[in-house]
Amino acid sequence: MQQPLLSIRDLMVSFGSVPAVNGISLNIMPGEIIGIVGESGSGKSVTALSLMRLLQHPGKIAGGQLLYQLASSKEQVKDIVRLSDQEMRSWRGNEIAMIFQEPMTSLNPLHTCGSQVMEVLLLHKKMSREEARLQTLALFRQVRLPDPEGMMCRYPHQLSGGQKQRVMIAMAISCQPRLLIADEPTTALDVTVQKTILELLKDLQRQTGMSVIFITHDLGVISEIADRVAVMYKGNIVEEGTVGKLFTDPQHPYTKGLLACRPPLDKRLFRLPVTRDFMEIDQQGHIVEKAQDVKTFVRGLEVPQHVMDDRAAQLAQRPLLLEVKDLHTWFPARKNIFGKVLSWTKAVNGVSFDVREGETMGLVGESGCGKTTLGRTLLQLVTPTSGSIYYKGRDITTLPAAELRDLRKDIQIIFQDPYSSLNPRLTIGQAIEEPMKVHGLYGNDKGRSEKVRELLEKVQLLPEHYQRYPHEFSGGQRQRIVIARALALNPSFIICDESVAALDVSIQAQVLNLLMQLRQEFGFTSIFISHDLSVVRFISDRMMVMNRGRIEEAGLAAEVYESPKSEYTRQLINSIPKNIYA
Repeated sequence: MQQPLLSIRDLMVSFGSVPAVNGISLNIMPGEIIGIVGESGSGKSVTALSLMRLLQHPGKIAGGQLLYQLASSKEQVKDIVRLSDQEMRSWRGNEIAMIFQEPMTSLNPLHTCGSQVMEVLLLHKKMSREEARLQTLALFRQVRLPDPEGMMCRYPHQLSGGQKQRVMIAMAISCQPRLLIADEPTTALDVTVQKTILELLKDLQRQTGMSVIFITHDLGVISEIADRVAVMYKGNIVEEGTVGKLFTDPQHPYTKGLLACRPPLDKRLFRLPVTRDFMEIDQQGHIVEKAQDVKTFVRGLEVPQHVMDDRAAQLAQRPLLLEVKDLHTWFPARKNIFGKVLSWTKAVNGVSFDVREGETMGLVGESGCGKTTLGRTLLQLVTPTSGSIYYKGRDITTLPAAELRDLRKDIQIIFQDPYSSLNPRLTIGQAIEEPMKVHGLYGNDKGRSEKVRELLEKVQLLPEHYQRYPHEFSGGQRQRIVIARALALNPSFIICDESVAALDVSIQAQVLNLLMQLRQEFGFTSIFISHDLSVVRFISDRMMVMNRGRIEEAGLAAEVYESPKSEYTRQLINSIPKNIYA
């Protein structure tokens, strides 16, 4: 009988008096990829940090054992909890390594990527600098970084998100650890980059035979990489099993909810399922199961084809709200010593399209394709190089500054990151009121205050949240606050720029449902920007696929997915983790 490489027994982690992990037990076998899945706050990352002994005060391991099987002796097992700090330092990187969620904050911006990987080899393997340099080059080739020699001399800010993640993987595997912990390594990446990172990790695992703990909030991603899955909810493992069994026959209602809430690609739903459709918490704090069969429940939410046809026909009769003609937005890429531009970055390069009143136009593509620049140009936050933007028949690129300021209350944006788009010094009531004051709406402070409380209820928050600050809310709640602020001026046109990209799939489903509900109630027109075609497919009437500053193809959302005309669109579709349960 094979012994586990790592046996987690009754692990308990607390932050002061607040429990974060409640006595979980889990075995990780040699050569196995095990997925740990759950929402933010479920205890996934805290478990990983416990294995590395990297918990920050006031976090501490309050009980349990972390039994690790040493390679040198089949009889010798060490409890990681009881290792001295000096022993643990020698273990990190050598025995157990970790890929952190955000590579930009994990890499030192002051050092080149090559020197940071070399540092690990110099510290743990006692190599000469030349040996470390050659080994780092070999690692960069192994993780398939383009131009490995050039990457040695580049700084983190000069790399894309996927390239930075590959540097982190190279660093993690540099000392050939027997256990690799990957904590949400693909969360902020495009679906195509995510797919290549998943394939890379699988290949490296096969080559080295290491065990991998892969942590994510998305069961679709887990289905692509893991052999076995543990589902965590509020510090407990509520279900565990092989990928095949868990996806075909989930037992726990929370698992059913996570499986169902990702937007399906082969059908349109009136709304996305959420975890509360499958479970609720009773007064004693026990989980009570609601819907039994996921497939039956999802089928009940499916939009009939005639309803979609009727909406498409109605939208086709509505007047145009926005017309974009041959739009270019270029940025200087290189200048000579006299300031003359020698080359340009063509972020938006000859784009033309239109949007009708009440329509949601999806805009999908990878990072760097020009989506966000296009959105900001439409709002005149970025000045276009050439072209025309007609809004309600007027070319807004030629408007005087005073008229453009007046127009701003009719066109709004919901930014990707709700953390940085809210002022931490303002209460959320003040943040939502601010644009009302600027444009002199709702008469006086009392009228504006009443409107803010009404908007908070519209986005499923409480009126008493008015006096709280942004740091008191979760990511999903902050996104609702930003949506309320965008609606404060009753705009006709809203751009949603990757507004659900950083959210758990379950919270993402709630925010998408909210946007659908508000669109029906307020009747606004919107452009929904995302790198995730499944999200765009769910919420959009029509969609455009953007690549390298140009529109690759456009059409009805269902038609673009079902009959893609370009190879690039097919590549995007094939990169999406399949929701086999929806």
